[in-house]
Amino acid sequence: MEHAEQPAQAPRPSRREVLRLAALAAGGALLRPAAGLASVAREVELVEATFATLGAALARGEATVAGLRDLYLERIAVVDAGENGTRALLELDEDARPATSAGHLHGLPILLKDNIETAGRMLTTAGSLALAAAPAGRDAFLVRRLRAHGAVILGKTNLSEWANFRSTRSTSGWSARGGQTRNPYALDRNPCGSSSGSGVAVSASLCAAAVGTETDGSIVCPATANGIVGVKPTLGLVSRTGVVPIAHSQDTAGPMARTVRDAALLLAAMAGVDVDDPATAEIPATWRGDYFAALTARLDPEALRGARIGVARNLFGFDSRVDALIEDALAAIAQAGATLVDPADLPHRGEYDDAEWTVLKYEFKADLERYLATRPETGMRTLADLIAFNQAHREREMPWFGQEIFEQCVELGPLTEPEYREALATCRRLSRDEGLDRVIAEHRLDALVAPTGGPAWLTDWVNGDSYGGGYSTASAVAGYPHVTVPAGFVSGLPVGLSFFGAAWSEPALLGFAHAFEQATHRRHPPRFLPTVALSGTTG
Repeated sequence: MEHAEQPAQAPRPSRREVLRLAALAAGGALLRPAAGLASVAREVELVEATFATLGAALARGEATVAGLRDLYLERIAVVDAGENGTRALLELDEDARPATSAGHLHGLPILLKDNIETAGRMLTTAGSLALAAAPAGRDAFLVRRLRAHGAVILGKTNLSEWANFRSTRSTSGWSARGGQTRNPYALDRNPCGSSSGSGVAVSASLCAAAVGTETDGSIVCPATANGIVGVKPTLGLVSRTGVVPIAHSQDTAGPMARTVRDAALLLAAMAGVDVDDPATAEIPATWRGDYFAALTARLDPEALRGARIGVARNLFGFDSRVDALIEDALAAIAQAGATLVDPADLPHRGEYDDAEWTVLKYEFKADLERYLATRPETGMRTLADLIAFNQAHREREMPWFGQEIFEQCVELGPLTEPEYREALATCRRLSRDEGLDRVIAEHRLDALVAPTGGPAWLTDWVNGDSYGGGYSTASAVAGYPHVTVPAGFVSGLPVGLSFFGAAWSEPALLGFAHAFEQATHRRHPPRFLPTVALSGTTG
C-alpha cells in the first residue's frame, strides 16, 4: 500500500506552517523573528498586544523598533497573504523609517487606510487604479502628527473602493487594487466598510493600531463587524489635509484599535490645528496643549458612575439577538453606576436621509475635483475623467458593480445651488439643533447608547451588501463624536455598542467606553474560521 511504510522520523513542518498554525490558533500566539530579521532579545506576543505591552517590551530592551516592525511583517505574511488570507493589506512601506521620537507612540507600527497620503514610494489610491500612476509625494497632516509622536507607518490597508461612494450595489471591502478583504472571524463574511482593511488588520493583530476614515459609518461599521474599538471624532478634531475626500461637511479620519485606551492615545496623536483645514480652528482652546492629558484623565474604570446615559430605543429592533446583547450591556452600564434614561429616542430618525444624500453628492464632486488638482501625477483632473477611466478599464474596475453614483454626481452644479444649500441646512437643523442637541438637553444626558450594527453578512459580489441596521447617521451628519466598543457575539460574529454625544465630547465618551470595556471584556480575538455555525447568541 502507498502509505504502509513511514520514515523513521516524520519530516518536521516548515517554519511557515508552524507560524500559520500558531497565528490561526485561538488565544495568544508567540512569533519569533526568522533568520535575517532584526533581532529581539525575547519572544514578543503580538496577538492582542496593547500599546502598553509593546511599549514596555521596547523600554525593557526585549524588542527593538526595527525588530518589532519585522515581527509584524512576518505575521502579515502568514495571516494576510495568500488564497485563504484576510487580504487587509495593499502594500507595505519599504521606506519605513525607524522612529526618532520618544513620543507616546514611539516604535508602534501603525497602518493607514489607502485614502491617506504618505510620502515615499507607497501609493495613495482610494483603492482605484485611476490614482495608481505615482505616489502622492507628501504626508497627510495626520501622518506628520503620527510620525512626530514616534509611530512607525507600516503600510496601507485595503478599503471599499472610493470609500464606498461609487455604486449603490457595491460590496464592502472590495477594491480594484486590492480585491476582497475578509472578516477574520469568518472568512466568508464581510468586513463592512469603507475602512475594511483597517478594521481587519487591527482585529487580526497585524499592527498595533490603524487609522480609518468615515463619512457615515465607515469607521464604526468595520469596527463593530471586526470586534474592535472605533472612534469617529468631532468634525475638525483631525485634519483632512491629504485625505481623499467624499464630503467636507462629514469627512473625518479616526483611530481603530483593540482597546479604548489605545484608540484614545492614537486619537490624541492625530488631533491638532491645521491651517490648511479650517474645520480644525474649532478645536476647543483648552485642548490645544496636552490633548493626551485631556483624554487619558477620563480613562477611569469608574467613569460611568453617576453618568446619565440615554438609551436610543428607536435605534433598536432590527435584530432580536442584537437587542438581547445590548440589554445585557445596559445592565452592565447600570451596574457600573450609571443612571439609564430609557427611552431617550433620537428625534427625526430617517427624516433627513434624502437631504444627506443630496449634500454628499454635491460635495463629492466639488471636493474630489479640488483634491485631484493637488495630484497632477495621476492624470485625473475631473470626475468625468474618472468615469472615463473606469469605462476603459471596466474588466478590472467594474467586474461586479458599476459607477452610478459617479454618474449622478457628475451632472450636479456647484455648491452655490439652492438645492445643496437647502439640503445642508436641513441636515444641520434636524441632526443637531432638533436632534442630538435637543435629546441631550431635554434629558440632561452625558451620552447616548445604541447598537452599532448587526453581525457581519455573507460577502456577495452579485447582490452587494446586505446591511441590516445599526447606528451612525445622526452623529455623522451632525459632525459629532461616536465611539463603538465590543459588546458580544452573535453566532461567533462580533457586535458593538455605540456611545455618542455632543460635539467635542470625546473625553467623556472614551471614558464611558473604557469603563464598559473594563467591566465586561467582551472582545475575543478572531480564529479565522472558513464560516460560522449558526449557534444563536453568545456573549
